[in-house]
Amino acid sequence: MTESASPDTPDPRHHRPSAADALRRERLRSRVRTLGGYVIYGMFAAALWAASHGSSALGLSPTAAQAAVLVLFTIGAWAFGLFPEPITTLTFFLLAVLLHVAKPEVIFAGFHSAAWWLVFGGAVTGIAVRTTGLGARLAATLFALKRPTYARYVASVMVACVGLAFVMPSTTGRILLLIPIVLALADRIGLTEGRRGRTGLVMMVAAASYMPPTTILPANIPNSVLMGAADSFYGVKLHYAPYLLLHFPVLGALKAAILVWVICRLFPDDGPLTQVTNGAPPPLSNDARRLSVLLALALAGFATDAWHGISPAWISVAAAILCLLPAIHIITPKTFTEQMHITPLIYVAGFLGVGAVVADSGLGEKLARLCLDAVSMTPGTPAINAAWLIAIGAAIGLVATLPGLPAVLTPLAGQLASASGLPLYTVLMLQVPVFSTVLLPYQSPPMMIAMHLGGVGMRDGTRLTVVMTLITLVLLFPLDYLWWHLLGMLP
Repeated sequence: MTESASPDTPDPRHHRPSAADALRRERLRSRVRTLGGYVIYGMFAAALWAASHGSSALGLSPTAAQAAVLVLFTIGAWAFGLFPEPITTLTFFLLAVLLHVAKPEVIFAGFHSAAWWLVFGGAVTGIAVRTTGLGARLAATLFALKRPTYARYVASVMVACVGLAFVMPSTTGRILLLIPIVLALADRIGLTEGRRGRTGLVMMVAAASYMPPTTILPANIPNSVLMGAADSFYGVKLHYAPYLLLHFPVLGALKAAILVWVICRLFPDDGPLTQVTNGAPPPLSNDARRLSVLLALALAGFATDAWHGISPAWISVAAAILCLLPAIHIITPKTFTEQMHITPLIYVAGFLGVGAVVADSGLGEKLARLCLDAVSMTPGTPAINAAWLIAIGAAIGLVATLPGLPAVLTPLAGQLASASGLPLYTVLMLQVPVFSTVLLPYQSPPMMIAMHLGGVGMRDGTRLTVVMTLITLVLLFPLDYLWWHLLGMLP
């Protein structure tokens, strides 16, 4: 008779790896990543040497060829998370200076740009929103649901992001305002760090603050640049209502609804949510009251910048200074030192610096002309030509990033219109489907800012952007073409 196994004896069929096994595997993965990093750096160094000493089939000078290799390496490392943060960005800065691919004021343009200071000011006010308890109070007020479920919270965040785009013209400003509130909402309903639902809420802020608002003038940088460049180069003036009618129904409203469905599928959270009582919320502290007045004034300044002419960046910095003033006593120096994170600021400077190098070296325009020469557009085939123009824009957007796309493509719109046989206005408007579609998160600096502030990794961000790109290609672009055809924009 066989002896039965003791209850305390582990069944080898259900053996779970011990902590030591998990540690060994993690060390192995770390060594593989390190070895892979050395291999990539070696290949990168070889490519730089070849670009410097070999002849370029693209007709680039050695310096421009080096810039191209450096930009492609940086973009690839960002896109696939090859190195720990923020090593890639610092490597770009160092090599760009040592190789003289551009002047230092171009390479470090991000640090003195308005966008960088907008992020800095927003990070400070975000600390204030979190530490004073105002974020939790706003979350309780803005996202109060009678029958709370995870999907309903995701949908309510989407509505807040898209709705705010109609009154606040800065994508980064909206993200910096909403991220602390949404994180407070996540804490309030029990979506703690590590839960998929928390990642889903953050990614909704990141995506819904950028993607649908590209269809609203002037809700973000790309469509504002397009509006100014179209008027400057061709005298074409873009107006609010026709722009909204052309783009918002499909690429705005429908894409926003699809975002809710995709996020609930990619980042499901079936765990229990904390039941929030509907009683009266606790009174605001004096710090929170002062901060709410300050933020209301800042929001009014953001919404009316076209009238008073002061950039939202400087309004954001002014709000940060007031938060730090000892007399107002909203943020103490100790709190600022402990909670102010530099990584998002370095990322923003890196994104802007790469874009500046691409523009200064002429890489974006060179790529556009190569793409135009590579495709064969025949007038009289509007659907095919529109697809080619979108493909050209997508290729440029991978290098120049999406905020810089209109600055590269708009000067070439006349040539693209002649080659395709499409009206100039239609060619200009075809940029919107391109810069509203984010294939990889690094293409949209505001999305990267939201991910970093919300503690979301590149892998989760890439999952969302790739899935949304596939849905856009298969469903939204064909529907958008039919909508344009109905409006008479495409035959």
